[in-house]
Amino acid sequence: MLIPSSDETASPVEVQEIVTELSDEAKLKQEVIQTLMEPCDHRTYGQRQREAAQKLGVSVRTVRRLVAKWEQEGLAALNQDQRADKGKHRIAPDWQDFILKTYKEGNKGSKRITPAQVAIRVQARAQELGQEDYPSYRTVYRVLQPIIEKQEQTQSVRSRGWRGSRLSVKTRDGKDLSVEYSNHVWQCDHTRADVLLVDRDGQILGRPWFTTVIDTYSRCIVGINLGYDAPSSQVVALALRHAILPKQYGSYYQLHCEWGTYGKPEHFYTDGGKDFRSNHLQQIGVQLGFVCHLRDRPSEGGIVERPFGTFNTELFSMLPGYTGSNVQKRPEEAEKEACLTLRELEQMLVRFIVDKYNQSVDARMGDQSRFQRWEAGLIAVPNLISQRDLDICLMKQTRRSIYRGGYLQFENLTYRGENLAGYAGESVALRYDPRDITTVLVYRTEGDREVFLARAHAQDLETEQLSIDEAKASSRKVREAGKAVSNRSILAEVRDRETFLTQKKTKKERQKAEQGEIRKAKQPVSIEPEPEEVVSHNNEAEPEMPQVWDYEEMCEDYGW
Repeated sequence: MLIPSSDETASPVEVQEIVTELSDEAKLKQEVIQTLMEPCDHRTYGQRQREAAQKLGVSVRTVRRLVAKWEQEGLAALNQDQRADKGKHRIAPDWQDFILKTYKEGNKGSKRITPAQVAIRVQARAQELGQEDYPSYRTVYRVLQPIIEKQEQTQSVRSRGWRGSRLSVKTRDGKDLSVEYSNHVWQCDHTRADVLLVDRDGQILGRPWFTTVIDTYSRCIVGINLGYDAPSSQVVALALRHAILPKQYGSYYQLHCEWGTYGKPEHFYTDGGKDFRSNHLQQIGVQLGFVCHLRDRPSEGGIVERPFGTFNTELFSMLPGYTGSNVQKRPEEAEKEACLTLRELEQMLVRFIVDKYNQSVDARMGDQSRFQRWEAGLIAVPNLISQRDLDICLMKQTRRSIYRGGYLQFENLTYRGENLAGYAGESVALRYDPRDITTVLVYRTEGDREVFLARAHAQDLETEQLSIDEAKASSRKVREAGKAVSNRSILAEVRDRETFLTQKKTKKERQKAEQGEIRKAKQPVSIEPEPEEVVSHNNEAEPEMPQVWDYEEMCEDYGW
């Protein structure tokens, strides 16, 4: 069961209002608030407040009001109502054109001019025109500020990268993010695994998506997600959930080491894909207390992208159904040899990461393995985040209605939970892990908050583990057989397909076995005469077999 158990009466978590867009100013406020959220003593908190006020250009009292507003409204507090004339300068258009033209003409070719020199030109121009009211230096700088910032961003150098034993990465907003210790900066990315997978019937499903979360300081893989869903904020959230929680695997995975990484990052560094720019991920960052950053250039993603090549050459290429990274050069036997299921590939991936990749020495890490460097680089024991908070922030969500008797319907399965009968007819939110939907979490919206009601379990499937893709495939098979889809019919179909997992046959071997069965069925059946019963006329009784006694048993019984 992949959904962690926790206290059923845990306190509810408020639903934050989803903001459609975060401006640069709102992102700066978000970063300041997250700094103030970090635990510290009273004196340090006061110093942080003063630094935050200086950074935002406001008073300490305004910072306090901003934090209080965020606690009540969430992300909606970060975007304030703006004036209709924001971004417009209350100067004459002629003066604005003169300022911009002077600055651009003064920086053509080898010529250079500063904003202060432009202000002097403005003053001289005002004297020529006989005007006493002209733009001040501050006004000139405000007019030129957008152009100056754009030039600085264009002319900025690449990331400083490694300097000795220290690493720095560059963000899209022009900041150098220095990596100092473990769980300081995490990176995340996706790739399509170059292996064709099948379902339990041997039908090819395609190549799964593989998501990794990597600690930048140690290069240690701290979390993964494997599935058929295309990259999205929900896939990223599931990978983050796996990375944040302590990881425990049963004997089925046959691990020799432990996947000991857990905790949460202070910074989350990714590319500029839609899944990483989503409001969902920004909201998770605010609630859990980390800041999201985008990479300045694609070349900044080497740390998170390099392991994909290692997986391809050292693991995927050794598996049946390997396709290679070039579609045009795909091996002809890829589809014929494909026989691995998603769960089997996940088992191999986990074992490869835990026992080999994280235990290997990185070229930049000296004589420490990646996991050893992660352990040694911790400045404090990572805090365990409430599993219920992670359920609310990171699990997939859908809405359903409660039927009479406390029942729910989801993906053709019937669920029942305790104390749900009293909410019959109401619409509730279901949160679930797509890798195992035999248990879902039920929440009810009360005002602006979501209140946890109960866990609902799929009837007759309490002891099974069923992913959402397997549930859909089972429903399809049951319909094709002309039967009614129910929990019991799906359970029977799942158990019938378990035989495929033990056979481990390739597609070619399965086809050969099927052809053999067909030929056997077409062969004519010859009816042989039954042998005549031979009647024995010997009436002598068979001698009885002598009874044999166990000497050791007799010694114990009679005390010899």
